[in-house]
Amino acid sequence: MRQTFLPGEAVFLVAAVLFFAVISGCSTTAPDPMVENWQLSVNGTTEKVLTMNDLKALPAVNGHGYCVSTTGARFGPYTCNGVDLRNIAALVGGVGSGQQVWVSAPDGYLWVFDLDQLNGEGFVTFNENLTEIPSPPLHIILMYEQDGKPLSYDDGGPARIAIVSEQPGVITEGSAWVKWVDRIEIRD
Repeated sequence: MRQTFLPGEAVFLVAAVLFFAVISGCSTTAPDPMVENWQLSVNGTTEKVLTMNDLKALPAVNGHGYCVSTTGARFGPYTCNGVDLRNIAALVGGVGSGQQVWVSAPDGYLWVFDLDQLNGEGFVTFNENLTEIPSPPLHIILMYEQDGKPLSYDDGGPARIAIVSEQPGVITEGSAWVKWVDRIEIRD
């Protein structure tokens, strides 16, 4: 005896088979070409070009990140994972007294950090009520994971600047959170 399906039953059957294939791990996710092709140019006393694999091979820093834009929009709180900007700068000779770190993106956005900021000082910080608070220890990182997942393009990925704290709820100004970072330069 041959089984026949009505059109609605056939659609349901196909959808059910696909659903169970996906949840059982039968699907594959293609590598993200944006991440695979991403490169970071780092210039100081020497020059280096890093891939995402190179970046992930450096010591990771985890922290809480939370920022507010100049218009008052909040982004976060996030759990951030990335590499301390000082460790990236060390690959090309480090940052000395009087030098700055210029971080830029392909859209032309640029932010400059001084040595005090690289050491986690000189930032204005707020609590969740946007009341200014004394700054706890902070780290500037080049973040590649947010909340345990690779940083999406919409969130500034594959890599962006984040200013993180060991304690949650510390908000920093969002202007310094450069998205889509592709170049870091050490300048006098």
